[in-house]
Amino acid sequence: EISNRSFSRQELGLPEGSFVFCCFNNNFKITPEVFDSWCRILKAVPSSTLWLFAENEMATVALTKEAEKRGISRARVVFASRISNADHLARYKMANLFLDTWPCNAHTTASDALWAGVPVLTYQGEGFAARVASSLLMAIGLPELITSSALEYESLAIELATNPADFNQLKEKLEKNRLSTPLFDASQFTNNIEKAYL
Repeated sequence: EISNRSFSRQELGLPEGSFVFCCFNNNFKITPEVFDSWCRILKAVPSSTLWLFAENEMATVALTKEAEKRGISRARVVFASRISNADHLARYKMANLFLDTWPCNAHTTASDALWAGVPVLTYQGEGFAARVASSLLMAIGLPELITSSALEYESLAIELATNPADFNQLKEKLEKNRLSTPLFDASQFTNNIEKAYL
C-alpha cells in the first residue's frame, strides 16, 4: 500500500528544483567504489542531490564526511529517517532516479522504487546478488536501465539527469509498464507457480 500522505521537498530536506538521486539500500551496501561513482555523478550534475537512508548516526556522519572528502557539500547529501512503509513509498514521489549499489544490488528497495514510480539504474554483475535489480527491470520492460560497467552507469545517470525529455519519456514508460508487465502481476505469478508445483 502507498499512503495518500502528500510530502513536500521542504519537509524532507530536499532542495526545490534539484534532480534527486536516491538510494534507500542498507548503508553497508555502499562501498567506496560506489560512493566514488555517485560523487562523480553529483559533480557532473551540479543541481542534483543524493538522498540516502539514515540507517544509523555513525553511518550518516561517515557518509557525510566521505562526500566532503570527494568535494561534495554536505548540503547535497540528505538522509531519510525510518517511517511506516506506506508513507515511505509515498515519499518516493520526491525522488527522480534510484541509483543502485553493486556488487550487492537493491532487492526489496528496487522493487519498492519501481512500484512507487521511480526508475532504477543498475550495474549488473555476475552473481545472484548482483543481478536482482536487472531481473526486476527486465520483468517491468526497462532493460535500458541495466548497465555493465561503472562508466556506463555514470554516463547514463548523467544523461538522464540532464535531458528532461528523455527522462520524462522513461518515467512515462515505467508508469505504463507498472501494471501491464509481469513484475507486479501477482495473479499471473500465482498461476505460474501453481503450474510449476503441479
